[in-house]
Amino acid sequence: MSAVQTISPAQDDTRRRSPLMEVLFSLLRSRTFLVGLFIMLFWVACALFGEHFAPYDPLADDIINALAPPSREHWFGTDQIGRDVFSRVIVGSRDILTVAPLATLLATVAGTALGLLTGYFQGIVDDVVSRILEAFMAIPVVIVALLAIVALGTSKATVIVVIGLSFAPIIARTVRSAVLAERELDYVAAAQLRHESALHTMFVEILPNVIPPILVETTVRLGYAIFAVATLSFMGFGIQPPSPDWGLSISSNYGMIGGGFWWTVLFDALAIASLVIGVNLVTDGVQEAFND
Repeated sequence: MSAVQTISPAQDDTRRRSPLMEVLFSLLRSRTFLVGLFIMLFWVACALFGEHFAPYDPLADDIINALAPPSREHWFGTDQIGRDVFSRVIVGSRDILTVAPLATLLATVAGTALGLLTGYFQGIVDDVVSRILEAFMAIPVVIVALLAIVALGTSKATVIVVIGLSFAPIIARTVRSAVLAERELDYVAAAQLRHESALHTMFVEILPNVIPPILVETTVRLGYAIFAVATLSFMGFGIQPPSPDWGLSISSNYGMIGGGFWWTVLFDALAIASLVIGVNLVTDGVQEAFND
């Protein structure tokens, strides 16, 4: 007589979960993901509501209290024209958390479309488009951005488009690799036998199955986009004054370090570093969840 196998309620619940639910449960169990998400949500809250709890107007100068060190009145000190550094760090998250995510979204949409196109059609389409993308990837992002901004002018829209299109080839390469693997599976052959259009096969049949690498690549690019925006602002080609943007604030005050006024730069730099670390932790958590 064979033994009767019993299934615990927890095991039965696990069997009924969809793949998406499995990923969500895995993310909620990941300390790496939760810590990174907390850091990101903190800065998002600062971007949305920072002006309501910043102790001072981040744009108001006070020459009398210029370059005051950190104190009870000014937690992070003041800059060279007396603006409160703490208030500027809090509100300064707004521009970078507007430009970087929009640039990443543009890169993801464009890169996904190009990756689907080259991976599905292959042949001459793949050869031509891939060579063009490789040519773009050979040029550093900052160089492309500087050339475009000099030609088109400095604005947030220009920075978003330039960074987005610069990162699109990298995402396209990742998506292409995933599509090449999926294209050989039976469900794609079945769609072709049903005489489905190429657009339907790419976006309805294949795309849902390559979402995991797209999500991972998107979070990775977001971290790079934050650095790119801060770098361009530091060089004077990104977000413009009087914004309290972190990169712009570092650019305006880094000359003060030699005089011992370290607080005018340190806290903005730490803000950039913490945001990037938060994004990287979320990326690691997402990647682990999809690999489980």
